[in-house]
Amino acid sequence: MLPWVPRALLGLLLPTLLAPRGEAKHRGDPQPPNASRPALLRLSDHLLANYKKGVRPVRDWRTPTTVSIDVILYAILSVDEKNQVLTTYIWYRQYWTDEFLQWDPEDFDNITKLSIPTDSIWVPDILINEFVDVGKSPNIPYVYVRHHGEVQNYKPLQVMTACSLDIYNFPFDVQNCSLTFTSWLHNIQDINISLWRLPEKVVIRRRPLFYAVSLLLPSIFLMVVDIVGFYLPPDSGERVSFKITLLLGYSVFLIIVSDTLPATAIGTPLIGVYFVVCMALLVISLAETILIVRLVHKQDLQQPVPAWLRHLVLERVALLLCLGEQSTPRRPPATAQAAKTDDCSDMGNHCSHLGGPRDLEKTPRGRGSPPPPPREASLAVRGLLQELTSIRHFLERREGSREVARDWLRVGSVLDRLLFRIYLLAVLAYSITLVTLWSIWQYS
Repeated sequence: MLPWVPRALLGLLLPTLLAPRGEAKHRGDPQPPNASRPALLRLSDHLLANYKKGVRPVRDWRTPTTVSIDVILYAILSVDEKNQVLTTYIWYRQYWTDEFLQWDPEDFDNITKLSIPTDSIWVPDILINEFVDVGKSPNIPYVYVRHHGEVQNYKPLQVMTACSLDIYNFPFDVQNCSLTFTSWLHNIQDINISLWRLPEKVVIRRRPLFYAVSLLLPSIFLMVVDIVGFYLPPDSGERVSFKITLLLGYSVFLIIVSDTLPATAIGTPLIGVYFVVCMALLVISLAETILIVRLVHKQDLQQPVPAWLRHLVLERVALLLCLGEQSTPRRPPATAQAAKTDDCSDMGNHCSHLGGPRDLEKTPRGRGSPPPPPREASLAVRGLLQELTSIRHFLERREGSREVARDWLRVGSVLDRLLFRIYLLAVLAYSITLVTLWSIWQYS
């Protein structure tokens, strides 16, 4: 029975001797089953295998989770003064320590940083208290996690927040709007919010150049044209039509710019008051023009200028305005001259105490005097004298009415200059006040 033993041993060793060297090496050096998977997959499975995102990631529940936040204002999209809403685009950054997301980099191919889905881990419920509406923000589905457990959540946000806007200084206003971050559910014992860097005000300053060009300059030009309109003669009817046209043009201008002005229920901007006052000044200017035109308007039955008004305007006010003496020597009334002329016309062909033709007949004639004219010729001369007297009466009455009109024109001219200077001083004082206020607000 001994001869078959070598054959059995040879049959067992022969397959081993004939096998490839690589296969023998592979069988002799066994490896762990996960050694062939990528390190990122192994690390992700290692971190999220038993992770509970609904539980605050601390090993001791007494330890608060410190969340550091930072905000960078990138752009201001819109300012709604009527609804008191500010729309901004910000870069929001926050980080905290997750004690359940820690690993040793040596065990995972020296990986120190990993991006994982935001929906897979715990995220603090930090909101903005002034938040009023959902903006169009891009969705960033990932966060970065470092090997010591620090979670970095960076994302851009379009934020629509409530802000108390003070538009009194428009368009030179400066707004101060705050963004208050807080946890909606947790208190300070659970989540402690800290600032990544020192806090800064979100201070918004409006650029006034557009509003100054489109709102202030046209209004200033219209007011300058209104002032120049005072140099039109007060006795011409063109000044009234000019002022009315200017007032209508300013009304159309206010209708056009009404949509540009901010409107709130809290207050009215100073520029709105400025437009209203300018409109009131134009109305006052038109009323003054109507008054002056009414004074200097020529009428057939116009009464003479009263003595007190002549003394007050043509002497006192004229000297005050450095216009010199405006009064003229008064002529005797035209009625007295007309009465005297009527008496003279009744006497005959000249102002004498001679009678009519009968007196002429009774007048003694000299030896060489010509014979008296016939009675028909005397009547013709008398009719001619009466016609000439009537013409003289008409010319004297017209000259008297012209003199009265000239007196009223002088009174109207002096009053027009007085009212013009008062109006000019009011416009200048108002303009200087507004420019001073806006300059202070602009450079403060």
